[in-house]
Amino acid sequence: MQLPALAIRNHQFTLVMFLLLVLLGGVSFFTMPRSEDPQFDFSAAIIKVVNPGTTPLDMEKLVVDPIESAINELDDLKDIKTSVEDGLAVIRVEFLYGTDPEDKYDDVVSAVAQVRDQLPDGIVDLSINKISPSDVNTLQLALVSEIVSYKELKRHAEALEQRLERVSGVKRVDVDALPKLEVQIQVNQQTVNGMGISLDEIQRAVATAAQNLPGGHANAGPRRFTVRTSGDYESLDAIGETVVRARSLNAGNDSTVGRFIYLRDIAEISLTESLPSYRAKLNGRRAVFISVVQREGTQIFDVMAGIQAALDQYVEKRLSDNIEVHTVMDQSQSVKKQISGFFDNLNQGLILVAVLSVVVLGFKPALVVVTAIPLSIFIAIGWVDLTGFGLQQMSIVGLVIALGLLVDNAIVVVENVARHLRDGDSPKEAAIAGSSQVAWAVASGTLTTVLSFFPMLLMQNGSGTFMRAMPVTVVLTLFASLLIALTLTPLIASRLGSAASKTTKAQAKLETIAAGPYNHWLNRALRHPAKVLVISFALLFGSLSLFPFIGVSLFPKAEKPMILVNIDMPEGTGFEQTQIMADRVEAIVSEHELVVDIAQNVGRGNPRMYYNIFPARQTVNYAQLFVTLKQGDLPTVEPMVAALRNELGNIAGAQIIVKELLQGPPVEAPVAIRIIGEDLDKIQAVSRDIADIMDRTPGIVGVDNPVGKFKVDLKVDINRDKAAMLGIPLNSIDRTIRTALVGLPMGVYRDDDGEEYDLVLRLSEYPRPELATFDDIQIATATGQLVPLRQVAEVKPETSIARFQHYDTERMARITADVLPGFTTEVVTNKVIEQLDQYAWPDGVRYAVGGEQANRKEAFGGMAKALILAVFGIFAVLVLQFRSFIQPLIVFAAIPFALIGAFLALFLTGYTFSFTAFIGLTSLVGIVVNNSIILVDYANQMRREGMEQLEAIAASARTRFVPIVLTTLTTIGGLLPLTLSGSSMWSPMGWAIIGGLLVSTLLTLIVVPVLYRYLGKMPDQD
Repeated sequence: MQLPALAIRNHQFTLVMFLLLVLLGGVSFFTMPRSEDPQFDFSAAIIKVVNPGTTPLDMEKLVVDPIESAINELDDLKDIKTSVEDGLAVIRVEFLYGTDPEDKYDDVVSAVAQVRDQLPDGIVDLSINKISPSDVNTLQLALVSEIVSYKELKRHAEALEQRLERVSGVKRVDVDALPKLEVQIQVNQQTVNGMGISLDEIQRAVATAAQNLPGGHANAGPRRFTVRTSGDYESLDAIGETVVRARSLNAGNDSTVGRFIYLRDIAEISLTESLPSYRAKLNGRRAVFISVVQREGTQIFDVMAGIQAALDQYVEKRLSDNIEVHTVMDQSQSVKKQISGFFDNLNQGLILVAVLSVVVLGFKPALVVVTAIPLSIFIAIGWVDLTGFGLQQMSIVGLVIALGLLVDNAIVVVENVARHLRDGDSPKEAAIAGSSQVAWAVASGTLTTVLSFFPMLLMQNGSGTFMRAMPVTVVLTLFASLLIALTLTPLIASRLGSAASKTTKAQAKLETIAAGPYNHWLNRALRHPAKVLVISFALLFGSLSLFPFIGVSLFPKAEKPMILVNIDMPEGTGFEQTQIMADRVEAIVSEHELVVDIAQNVGRGNPRMYYNIFPARQTVNYAQLFVTLKQGDLPTVEPMVAALRNELGNIAGAQIIVKELLQGPPVEAPVAIRIIGEDLDKIQAVSRDIADIMDRTPGIVGVDNPVGKFKVDLKVDINRDKAAMLGIPLNSIDRTIRTALVGLPMGVYRDDDGEEYDLVLRLSEYPRPELATFDDIQIATATGQLVPLRQVAEVKPETSIARFQHYDTERMARITADVLPGFTTEVVTNKVIEQLDQYAWPDGVRYAVGGEQANRKEAFGGMAKALILAVFGIFAVLVLQFRSFIQPLIVFAAIPFALIGAFLALFLTGYTFSFTAFIGLTSLVGIVVNNSIILVDYANQMRREGMEQLEAIAASARTRFVPIVLTTLTTIGGLLPLTLSGSSMWSPMGWAIIGGLLVSTLLTLIVVPVLYRYLGKMPDQD
C-alpha cells in the first residue's frame, strides 16, 4: 500500500488536512447538542379522546372501535395499545422502526379524520400527538404560594410561559396544575321551584343572551358601516341583568305593568374554581408547574442559560413577594454530571493507555501512539456532529470503547517502524517500509472491527434505535484512527530518528518472555496440537455451562436521583379523599434523609421528565409523587425504595407502587402479562387469578391489575311512559340532572383582559355533587308545572367494569409488576410463565408475555442478526485479504474463545448477560480477530520469502507477541475506568470485552499457530 509513502512525501498537505479536520472537531465539540440520553425519534402517535360521563363499554363501542378499525388499515403497523375507562380512551399507535415519523403521524391524523363524523357529538377533546423520546421536559419549575389566589398564579405562570418560549432553543412551555376557573351561576332550587321557573328556562335565557352573533354591515350612500349587535357580556353585573322571565300584570284601567325576573334575583354569580380535577403541591405547599421542552439539536447549557436569565429578570421585576419559584427538575445538571463522568472515564483511560505505551515503547514512540488518540477523537467528534448525533451517554461510551482500539493501529505501525530502525534502515526508509508492510493488515483489521459494529446500525427495533449513536461513534473513530495510522503516524515516525529504535526495559522483558517461556510453550503446543485443541474446546464448553448461572436481562435501572410513587385509590373515590391519601403518603416519603423534593400531583401524573416515561392516568382517584433524591446510585437508593415499599404497603385503602426509572427504550414494566379474549367477565376473573399468582412469586413487587377493579355507577332509569304523559322530553331530564350535579355550560364570558371563562349553571345547595341532590331535582312538565325527578325516574346502583385495554384491537387485561433487587427479570418471568402454563384457562382466553422479556427477545433477535451479518462480513474481508477460504477459519478461531473470558468475567463479577453485554460480545468479534490477522498475515509474508510453514508461524508469533500484548493491554486500559465505575449499564459491557479479550489473546497466541499448522496452506497451494 503506497498511502504511507505518499503521506510522508507530501507532508505539508498531510499536516494541513489534519489541522482542518481537528479544527472542525474542536468547533463541533463546543457547539454540538448535549443531552443526558439519546435523542431519537420513532414512528408512534397517541390519540386521546375525552367524552365525560360515558361508560367504558360505551367508549369502546362508540369511540375506540371506529378509530381502531381505521388505524388497523394503515401500512407498516407494529401494534395498537388502547386503554379504555370512564369517559376517556387513550390509543397508542406504533409503526415499524425505520418508517418516517412525520409520514406515519399524517397517516394517523388522516385515518381519524375519516371516522370523525362517526364519533359522538359530545366529545370535548380529541387530540393526536406524536410520541417522541426527545420531547421530554428538560426543566420543571414550580410557582409556590399558600396565599396568592390561583387567578394571580395563572397570570404569572402565563406571563412566564410567554417569556420562556421566546428563549432561543425552547420548543414549548407547558403550564400544569392550574384549576379551571368558570363563572358559576348558582341558583337556589327551592326558590326557583317556588317561582315556577325550571332550570331549562334559566339555561335558555343565559345561553341566548351570551350569544355573540355579528350583525353584518349596512351601506349608507358611499359609506359602509359594521353593525354591532348585543355582543358579549361586559361584566359579571351584566350577566346578572339577564332577563329570565317577563310577565304582564293587570294594574287596572286596562293598563298593564311589566314585571321582569332578572338572573340576579334568583342566582348568585361569581368567578370561581370548577370542580377539582388536577392539583399540585411542592413539599406540601400549593404549586403550579411550568415545564420547558428543549428544541432538538440545541445545546442544553446555552438554552438553560437563556432560561435562567429570563427567569431572573421576571422574578426581580414582576413577581410578587408572596410567590416563590422553585426548580423541581433541571436536566442540565444531570447532563453535566453524566458527560463529566464519561469524560473522566475517557481521560483516565487515555492516561492509562499513554502510561502503558511509554513503559513498553519508550517516550518518543509512545508520543506517536498517544498523539493518535486526541486527534482521532476530535476528528470523530466532528464527523459525529455532521451525522446529527450529539454528545450524550451513547456517543461518549462509543468514544470510550474506541479509545483502546484506536491506538492498536498506531502501535502496530510504530512497533514495526522501530523494528526496521533496529535492522539499520534510515528513519525515512524505516517509516515507509515499516508502515507499508503492515498497512493491509492494519486496514483489514480496522475493517473487521468496523464490520462488527456496523450491523448494529441496521437494527430496526427500539433497542437498536436507542443505542445507534454508540456504533456510529465507534465506526467513525476507527476510520479516523486508520487514516492517522496510514498517514500521520508514518510521517511523525519518520522524524523521530534513531531514538525510536531503542528498546525499553518493559519491551526487553516482553521480548525475553516471547523468546523464552512463550516460545517454549508454543513449541510444545505445535508438537501436541490435538491436546491443545481438546483442552481449548473443553474450556469453551465449560464456560458455556456458566450461562444459566449468569442470567439474562435487557437494560438495568437508570441510577437517576429520582423515583415515582403511584397512588391508585379504589374506583369511585372522590378527589378530596385522593388528596388526603397523597398528603399521607408524602408525609411518610419526606421522612427519608435521601429525599430532596416531592412534587405531588393529584388527578394526573407529573409532567414528563424522563425520555421513556409517558403521561400517566388522568382521573380523580389517581395521584403521583415525583420524588427527587440527593443521589442516584443503586446501593444507596434501593434500600430506601425497599423501606418505602414496606412502609407504604401497610396503608389500607389504596394501591401504592414505588417505581424506579429504567434505561433503554420504553417498556410497560419489567414483568407484564397480557390476558386476551373477548368476554370481559372472563378476562376480569382470570386477571385477578394471574395477579394473585404474580403476587405469590418470589422477587415480584408492585403488582398492578387495573382491569380487576369494579366501579359502582348510578343508573337513572327513566319511566318513559310517565315522562311522555307529562310531556317531559328525555333530553330535558338529562340536562337538569347534569345542571344539578356538575353544572351545565351555557356560553362563554370574556373579561377585560381577554380571558374566556365558561358560564356554568349550578345549584347553590350543593357545592359538590351529592346523592341527596336527586331528592330535590324538579322537572318542568309541558304545562310548566314542576314535578320531582323521583316521580318519573328511579336512581339505582349499577356495577360495571372500571377500565380495560385493547391490544391490536382485541380486549385485554395487562398485569404489570416490578422486580426486587437481587432477582433477575428473566428468572422471575419464567417462574410466572411456568405457573401460567398450569393454569386452567377458560375457553376463548389466552395469555401473552410483554414487558422486558418481549423487548429482550426483539432486541437480542436483532443483535443475533447483527452478529451473523458481522461474521459474514468479516469472513468476506478475510477471504479478499488472504485470497483463501481456509485461512480465514484460522482467524475466526479467536471468536469462540472470546466467549470463555466474557462469560467467566460476567460470572465472577455478578453481572447478568444484558443488552450492553451482548454489545460487548459483538464488539469482541471484530476486536479479537485483529491479533489473529497480524499473526497469519506476517506468517504468510515470511513463507513467501522462503520459510517453512511451522518455522514461519513460530517466528510470526514471537515477532508479533509484543504488539499483540500491548494492543490488548491498551484496549483493556482504555475500558478499565468505565468498567470499574460500577455502572449497571456499562460495566457488564466492559467486563465482557476485557474478559473476552484477555482469554482470547492468551489462547490466540497458542491456538492460532496450532490451527495454522493444519489449515495454513498458502493461497497458491489451495
